[in-house]
Amino acid sequence: MAIDLNPLHADLAVEIGNIDLRRPLDGETLAALRSALARYPVLVFHGQELSDDEHAAFTKSFGPIDAGLVLAAKRKRRLKNTDVIDLANIDIEGNILDAGNARNVSLLANQMWHSDSSFKDPPAQYSVLCGIDLPGEGGDTEFADQRAAYDALSEPMKARVETMVAEHWAFHSRNMLGGGDFTPEGMAALPPVEWPIVHTIPESGRKSLFVGVHTREIRGMATAEARMFLLDLLEHATQREFVYRHRWRNGDIVMWDNRCTLHRGRPYDLTKLRELRRCSTEVAA
Repeated sequence: MAIDLNPLHADLAVEIGNIDLRRPLDGETLAALRSALARYPVLVFHGQELSDDEHAAFTKSFGPIDAGLVLAAKRKRRLKNTDVIDLANIDIEGNILDAGNARNVSLLANQMWHSDSSFKDPPAQYSVLCGIDLPGEGGDTEFADQRAAYDALSEPMKARVETMVAEHWAFHSRNMLGGGDFTPEGMAALPPVEWPIVHTIPESGRKSLFVGVHTREIRGMATAEARMFLLDLLEHATQREFVYRHRWRNGDIVMWDNRCTLHRGRPYDLTKLRELRRCSTEVAA
């Protein structure tokens, strides 16, 4: 089936029309979506009211499910489908969490620039985020094109970062916000991993940066120097010209390629409900 494409931001984001994600994808439609992702690593769908099972089934069309930080967290779940990650700021009884609640620390950490599961091996490839119940103001999500950010580096800087390898650690961002309710055993389930700062996206052949808030060290560089360098690189990688800002409507779905984008949530009134749910796929071995 042919799909309609309405570009939203250069080669970064595109709105997809003429599709019902509740239905299983035929081969032609799946190929069309993969082709769209190769050019536009952020896909936006409107008016898609998916159940959790439909959400998981759509995501699995693109690869095996990535558990992410669920590997380290031992919390009671609101949702029955264990493939779906609950990103609502409420407890299992439906009460809105206090700003200092340990679970809210993880939600607030999502307001820093990151790539989902860059801290594990394999990392996440595609993420599918469903907007269930969004506040009237605030809570947008921004995406930054890391291919364009690489292209905009000076030639000397490209040569410098080409061979750099960075350490990614899941709890670096949480520690910056005062920690969360992760046990030593849970944290041991997600030890630090290392990834090249520059890699090539197979489907497009384009080079991309791979940094974000989970990076905390560069192999062979002193910690203080490495962290300052990573901060400067992240500032470059998230300049306004590289960024698409999504203003949510209930029923929106946004799908993106974590290998070549960063994303972050934007602030909202923490006393108001903000409910989203996410599934991600792992990078294929």
